[in-house]
Amino acid sequence: MVKHTEPDQTLIKMPSLRAVKVFVAAAKYQNFTRAAEALCVTQAAVSRQIRELEAHLGAQLFTRVGRAVELTVAGSIFFDAVQLSFVNISQAAERIRSNTTTKHVVTLCCSPAFANLWLAPRLPLFFEQHPDIDINLITTQNFLSMEPGVRPDIFITKLGKIHDGYRCLALNHDVVYPICSPQYLEQHPELCTLDNIRDAALLNLSPYGRSQVAEHVDWDVWLAFHNIDLKRRASQAPHYFNANDYNLLVQLAQNHQGVALGWHHLVATLVERGLLVRPVPHELVLKDTFHYLAFNEEKEHDSSCRRLRDWLLGQYQQPGEQQAG
Repeated sequence: MVKHTEPDQTLIKMPSLRAVKVFVAAAKYQNFTRAAEALCVTQAAVSRQIRELEAHLGAQLFTRVGRAVELTVAGSIFFDAVQLSFVNISQAAERIRSNTTTKHVVTLCCSPAFANLWLAPRLPLFFEQHPDIDINLITTQNFLSMEPGVRPDIFITKLGKIHDGYRCLALNHDVVYPICSPQYLEQHPELCTLDNIRDAALLNLSPYGRSQVAEHVDWDVWLAFHNIDLKRRASQAPHYFNANDYNLLVQLAQNHQGVALGWHHLVATLVERGLLVRPVPHELVLKDTFHYLAFNEEKEHDSSCRRLRDWLLGQYQQPGEQQAG
């Protein structure tokens, strides 16, 4: 007589994983419409899955607050458990995918300004030298708050202590100087003095964006360091443009719209190519301010991660890069 396997009550009592996936999205975005967009399904499908899950559990998981939804006590308990499980599933799947593909993926996290101005011009060289490595790039201005389950292999950051399990290596000091386009300087030859720079069209990085480069240096600080008072700027001076996007300011400078502050490690390549010039030799060197490469110590034995780390360090040792010391 054939002996049949007894029913597995644990599996039988498990809720639908599809419904649980929808629940996690709804809890994350606190909105059924946004959850539906993230999952590429309809809002009706999200609502239906949530109702079925609540019926299965015998508990209400969400309460509506206007157009948003909030977790109930039961919902919070369930979310804490399933979120961790989903992260584990996702990471296991990623490890399997990495082992079954010919290319190795390395996750690099940096600021948008670093990605656009420093990394982008150099990436073709890296891919040429390391054709078996793919880079998963994450840009952020808030390095201390990452999406659940996201643990980059390498950070480029101003933080000397990023997260537990990372070893930080100092890269460079902040060196800051005025920059503008050659055409703008030709049109405004008077920019050879700091007083006239103060009265020029100034492109300023606002406090909301300085985490991309250096949080405490703007035109007011930079000019004060050179004994120039920004408050004495001429009343008929042209625009003083504030923005929290450093990439935009550099682009405006290249488009002859004024004078910006250039962080050497970000704009040196543009200066070398003649796309930007330094109207005065003055600069501000912050020897106590460093940028760091933070390396996930768990990846010390991962050849691909080590090669990207060593390549980044090698690029910083090229002529023209301002080193920490």
